[in-house]
Amino acid sequence: MGKPILKVEDLYYVYGNGNPALKGVSVDIYEGQKIAVIGSNGSGKSTFFLNVNGVFTPEQGKIIYRDTIINKKNLKELRKNIGIVFQDADNQIIASTVMAEVAFGPMNLKLPKEEVKKRVEEALAYMNISDFKDRPPHYLSGGEKKRVSIADIIAMKSEIIIFDEPTAALDPLNAQMLEEVLEKLSLERKTMLISTHDVDFAYRWAERAIVFCEGKIIADGTPLQIFKNSEILKQANLKQPTMLQVYESLVEKHLLQDTKTYPRSVEELKKLLEKQEVFLGALA
Repeated sequence: MGKPILKVEDLYYVYGNGNPALKGVSVDIYEGQKIAVIGSNGSGKSTFFLNVNGVFTPEQGKIIYRDTIINKKNLKELRKNIGIVFQDADNQIIASTVMAEVAFGPMNLKLPKEEVKKRVEEALAYMNISDFKDRPPHYLSGGEKKRVSIADIIAMKSEIIIFDEPTAALDPLNAQMLEEVLEKLSLERKTMLISTHDVDFAYRWAERAIVFCEGKIIADGTPLQIFKNSEILKQANLKQPTMLQVYESLVEKHLLQDTKTYPRSVEELKKLLEKQEVFLGALA
């Protein structure tokens, strides 16, 4: 696995009202990982994201990015390399046209004009929104705005991309578009952290799940390990993903052989059932 790209050590954060939001959070993030960050509302997920992105300053603890301890002097390095796509695109979009919006980040990096133009064109093409470049972003649909907010981060060429509840308020078609973009980013070895209440999506997409509860990380493992642990689910107020429930029900009723090959999607379940039919046919 090598060295972590991002290391968080004993992070504490307290809001102005005196409420502690993070209580000693420590975690290592490795390059290319697909991580689901799960937990109920108020568990500390968004506060954690805003600390590691450099928007908030922790009361205590260290954030180490590529072996460098982050402080006020090198905070820009963190913001440049860790991009965040907010849940509500309207909170992120500030410019009068799509092109100006996507150019905002690279311009802040003080890049040459040609490089900014190149990055903007690439990001717009990547998100399939080149036709919108001269349009005011606030008049776009929810799904289109989401595309623009992701293009913002792609133009920054961030190494780590954080998505805060990316599927919230998206219709099924745009949710599918988002998953296709995530797959594309994954193939490019981008490191992604996604907070979500959608346990089916977390189970299907992630290779690692980190569970927050009351400002602490209470579990860190594969989605299967997390979602099979009833104690963790109860403590974090989470439910089992549908596919896991279906698999376990079929096994319990002896309608499926327990091969421990847990399907994470409908397609995987179909393949498993087809294999079983072939196996039973051979026995007959």
